Amino acid sequence: MTATTVTSSRTTAATGGTPALVVVAHGSRDPRALSTVRALLDRVRALRPALPVHLGHVELNEPLLPDTLTALGDGAAVLVPLLLSRGHHVKRDIPEMAAASPARTRVAGPLGPHSLLVDALQARLTEAGWPTHPGPEHAVVLASAGSRDPESRADTARTAAALAARLGVPVVPAYASAAAPTVPEAVRALTDRGHRRIALASCFTAPGRFATQCAAAAPWIASEPLGTHPAMARLLLHRYDRALGRGGASNAGRGARDGATCGSAAGARPAATEPALAG
Repeated sequence: MTATTVTSSRTTAATGGTPALVVVAHGSRDPRALSTVRALLDRVRALRPALPVHLGHVELNEPLLPDTLTALGDGAAVLVPLLLSRGHHVKRDIPEMAAASPARTRVAGPLGPHSLLVDALQARLTEAGWPTHPGPEHAVVLASAGSRDPESRADTARTAAALAARLGVPVVPAYASAAAPTVPEAVRALTDRGHRRIALASCFTAPGRFATQCAAAAPWIASEPLGTHPAMARLLLHRYDRALGRGGASNAGRGARDGATCGSAAGARPAATEPALAG
């Protein structure tokens, strides 16, 4: 997730001033999503007041990304997808919108997988009632939107593996659409393996239809979407810095660790050492 993509025919090097951070959200018909994303951007601005921070949406909400980029003119910008894995929007839609704009742009990688993302997932589970010392009856379903893109599913599986290592329990990825298993299917599989305390970890950036649908299928506790958790703001800045070749240390916090691809997402008790995730 560390490579950057140049999406304009002109150089992306800033010719004066700091390149803007453009956070690219998907968009949602749920009004809570837009207010959540705006609050998250306020957290980013508080962490780095001198950085110009803008919002653009792929669809459904204004401002749309093309409009945001048009307003920047030929200025330099780094586009950071507020998306948690690779997929069509990250690999096609956002780069194509960037290439069609007059702005000089780079597109950063999606937010996941990354250990800062795991920080936020763990914190939201704790807020929902996850125990400090889970037992063999505990397990987690990591619920995400889903995609037909196998790289998206691979990214979600890596996040599930890292969360499993962090919590010390099995974590099974599940999807609201376009991929299997569904949340009920993942719950049944864990129940068949003897787990009676199955929590749902909401791997969504903001409230919306899919997050609500998945939470309704939770047999026990369900965490809130990641939203404005401080780790999410730090992760956005980390992706921005990585796209500019800065390393991202200034606001990344303890979770911003680079490393190799981690292994399987679920199974017997995972190793105590958390799998390293690409920065």
